[in-house]
Amino acid sequence: MIRRAPAHRRTAAAFPAATAFPASAAFPADGVFSADGTRIHAEVYGDRAAPAVVLAHGWTCSTRFWAAQIRELARDFRVVVYDQRGHGRTPAAPVGAERLADDLEAVLTAVLAPGEKAVLAGHSMGAMALIAASGRAAFAEHTAAVLLCSTGGSRLVEEARVLPLRRGPLRTRLTGALLASRAPLGPVTPLSRRLLRYATMGSHATPAQIAECARIVHSCPRSARVAWAAVLAGLDLDARVRELRAPAVVMAGTEDRLTPIVHARRLAATLPDCVELVELAGAGHMTPVETPLAVTAGIRELARTHLSGGPVPWERERAA
Repeated sequence: MIRRAPAHRRTAAAFPAATAFPASAAFPADGVFSADGTRIHAEVYGDRAAPAVVLAHGWTCSTRFWAAQIRELARDFRVVVYDQRGHGRTPAAPVGAERLADDLEAVLTAVLAPGEKAVLAGHSMGAMALIAASGRAAFAEHTAAVLLCSTGGSRLVEEARVLPLRRGPLRTRLTGALLASRAPLGPVTPLSRRLLRYATMGSHATPAQIAECARIVHSCPRSARVAWAAVLAGLDLDARVRELRAPAVVMAGTEDRLTPIVHARRLAATLPDCVELVELAGAGHMTPVETPLAVTAGIRELARTHLSGGPVPWERERAA
């Protein structure tokens, strides 16, 4: 089912500063270590006995990106967030699609009890981590349902529209060079905010949302930005999409230039169990920040439907 939804705007004053996380944040007691030994920075919010939600951020972002969802969801859920390798407080380490899957699998294994189910939500590269891990044992064990925001499975540079050129080899080549540029982003300035807004956000983004996204993106180390850009340029997860058998909601902004709506529609058509495709009118790529009410509501609805305590149908089908 395809649903065209409004952007659910709120004024900037309706949200506290995005970095004002609840005081209940903590590391999992034993830490989280990926398959290659990399320590993954992870935080847990809310009641430790509550149903779990796991959030994975995208390229050049960090746990701060999920601040609006953490504030709302931690009232009723145990919310787990983590930094992708090279981002936030997770150290730089070898990168690749399998590393995304390794790190997610490590988080699920460390923070969830054996057999415990969670709703998983990923934005951009974070959603690609969910797709990359779809065939992993920990994913099958711990996933009740997924929300895939502003993402795609392949042809990311080819489809990107950050440059106002006709689709073709020239645009693909120039887009790849731009996204993989080693030029430092430097401090946040009025010009850099305008550029970020053009490339990554939609017409409904507020000045406060643009400023917060700029602070987050400019905080990403250049080495991580460049290394992951190379991975994304060659990414092909189409086969993994077909393996993601958990109930899935796909959500994307109609004004997304980085991962245009064609990706969301392709995912919705390919996923074995796509519950809904939600097209957010006027939103760009940064949907959890631009449309916090819609993204949070999507996670809540998946939790209400699929975290009822019993075995989930897709896993029974897989085991049959």
